[in-house]
Amino acid sequence: MLEPLRNRYDFELIFTNNRSEDGTLNEMMKLQKSDPTVQVITMSRNFGYQASVQAGMTYSSGDGTIVIDADCEDPPELLPKFLEKWEEGYDIVYGIRGDRPMLKIEKEARDFFYRLLKKCADMDIILYMAEFALISKHVKEVALNNQTTFPFIRAEIGYAGFKRHGIHYDREPRPHGKSSYNIVGMFSFAIAGLLTSSTFLFRLSGYLLPLIVLINFLFIAIDLMTIGNSGFRILISLDLTYLIFLLTINGVYLARVYKNQIGRPTFIIDTKLSHLHQQQDNHL
Repeated sequence: MLEPLRNRYDFELIFTNNRSEDGTLNEMMKLQKSDPTVQVITMSRNFGYQASVQAGMTYSSGDGTIVIDADCEDPPELLPKFLEKWEEGYDIVYGIRGDRPMLKIEKEARDFFYRLLKKCADMDIILYMAEFALISKHVKEVALNNQTTFPFIRAEIGYAGFKRHGIHYDREPRPHGKSSYNIVGMFSFAIAGLLTSSTFLFRLSGYLLPLIVLINFLFIAIDLMTIGNSGFRILISLDLTYLIFLLTINGVYLARVYKNQIGRPTFIIDTKLSHLHQQQDNHL
């Protein structure tokens, strides 16, 4: 499929290996020996999907960068269409996920999350966009030029702005292997995306404070005008719940600020198990 594109473009293929424990690395290295355009990045450990994508983007050197998962759920056949739109002047060309092989409740939960994220985010969130996209070099540089150690690439691409175009497609089931991505991973990813893209939860405690104060005054007034103190028990429960929420949210955001200030690298490359055409000093 790539052969017709070689006549029009000079390109490189960068595979990121998030410390897989199967035969993936061996297959990548075999491919690299037969194709000099192939590069392989192997992490020193599993740093997660977003860090893996960021590593590939960091070492890409072309005028445009295409991100695609290797499990074939996102169709490589769309890449020529991505390039056509890119040549028309679009800085971001991305796949809009339609139907996908998953349970209905999972689809509804995913749709709810993305709409909630778009409402709460401090930046523009492109609905139904994953990392399956073509981005121009200047968009890539904006997406990588952040100080967070919690990368959320699709949010950074949305934050960059520029001219963009979406192409609808249906995700296919992976032809081989089984995904280790489960409901716990989805929930963790959703929370990480919300915390990275939005300060809404941090601000929510402030929005709720006037309501909590009003309810306190209301229950105190009711108790003073009636016999009994059942209202005070309700108030204690309500205030404790609000306090726990406040401390939890503040603690989560403070922990993120602390980790960002430490400034550990988002990913670390094992150079002995990698093959790169270029080396960069800003990552290990």
